[in-house]
Amino acid sequence: MRVSIRQVTQHMSSPKVGFVSLGCPKALVDSERILTQLRMEGYQIVPDYDNADVVVVNTCGFIDSAKAESLDAIGEAIAENGRVIVTGCMGVEESVIRAVHPSVLAVTGPQQYEQVVRAVHEAAPPNASHDPFLDLVPPQGIKLTPRHYAYLKISEGCNHRCSFCIIPSMRGDLVSRPVGDVLDEAQRLAKAGVKELLVISQDTSAYGVDVKYRSGFWNGRPVKTRMAELCSALSELDIWVRLHYVYPYPHVDEVIPLMAEGKILPYLDIPFQHASPRILKAMKRPAFEDKTMARIHRWREQCPDITLRSTFIVGFPGETESEFQYLLDWMSEAQLDRVGCFQYSPVEGAPANALEGAVPDEVKQERWDRFMAHQQAISTERLAKRVGREIDVLIDEVDEDGAVGRSSADAPEIDGSVFVESDTPLKPGDLIRARVTDSDEYDLWAEKIGS
Repeated sequence: MRVSIRQVTQHMSSPKVGFVSLGCPKALVDSERILTQLRMEGYQIVPDYDNADVVVVNTCGFIDSAKAESLDAIGEAIAENGRVIVTGCMGVEESVIRAVHPSVLAVTGPQQYEQVVRAVHEAAPPNASHDPFLDLVPPQGIKLTPRHYAYLKISEGCNHRCSFCIIPSMRGDLVSRPVGDVLDEAQRLAKAGVKELLVISQDTSAYGVDVKYRSGFWNGRPVKTRMAELCSALSELDIWVRLHYVYPYPHVDEVIPLMAEGKILPYLDIPFQHASPRILKAMKRPAFEDKTMARIHRWREQCPDITLRSTFIVGFPGETESEFQYLLDWMSEAQLDRVGCFQYSPVEGAPANALEGAVPDEVKQERWDRFMAHQQAISTERLAKRVGREIDVLIDEVDEDGAVGRSSADAPEIDGSVFVESDTPLKPGDLIRARVTDSDEYDLWAEKIGS
């Protein structure tokens, strides 16, 4: 995901900052925090390089293609402006960045908000006459998502050491945010008009492990720093709450009743990655696919409307044809609703690089094609079952062709859409009731019910 900043004007005498945000929603939240701090200090955020006193590029370093995109974005900013500050995940590889772009003004890593702001100060000193009471920042801060939904990051870092991943080397071990701070932020967002909170982290189900689930306080009462208790408290805000990056630990079972009762969205984003026990072991992932399948069946018994989303990797070093077929068979039984798939890509510093049995690129591509076709058939069949049902739809955009929204089964930018026919005008942020009239492999069509 690449986000260019196009918002907020201020006093003409204030220094101007251009901003490019790359990578995942977690990086987007980092960008929002940096921008909020800069706006509080009187900086203008401008949409183009030409008018900026300095440009900040928030990079992604997850895989080699993301690093290449980050380097290209830095180069583009240098060519257009010349004064560039680099931050984000790729910032931990300062030598790589400076080898390609030696003229960058400063390089900082992820979460280093103070260092980024300090670098901006040096490149474009803040206006000494800035009055924070005249240049107000909204209580919810600067958001880069549409007004009706927002990402809520509950922790940083990760305690896992998956062999294909270098995130812990960039973002460190798990550090959970105080539960009171998380809930206060969620409450501010809800009061500002947000209709949907997307809960994100590197490992959402591990929330609170690092602080031994200690109790914090919110609205005058104790709340444990733990996923189930956090979800229960978030449900009191009476808005959509969607869970992402949930590892299938046993205590995940505790949030299923909340979904069945309609307190949070019946949606779980679980990064399974594979199904073969041997491949999962090589990935250093939990390798209990039989128990996982049993839990999937149990979740659906408890909450029939639950949507299960996951991502998988094909072409991991050593993956045999039989292990790939095992994955396809597992998918047939699991009947996951939403699925993404990546071809294995070596990342510098990842332990998986040392594994034997590299899968040729053409085989990776062929397996990816087969995987996507296999899941497409599953998705088509599952969506067809929703035709005739009534669903809630959150409208994302409206144009001359009509309204486009999402159901509880659809996260923004990664899942499907619901195309809505309505006799009355709709606007982004509307939450409506609709009847499903048609479906294809990924999307639904529906008619608005009522006036």
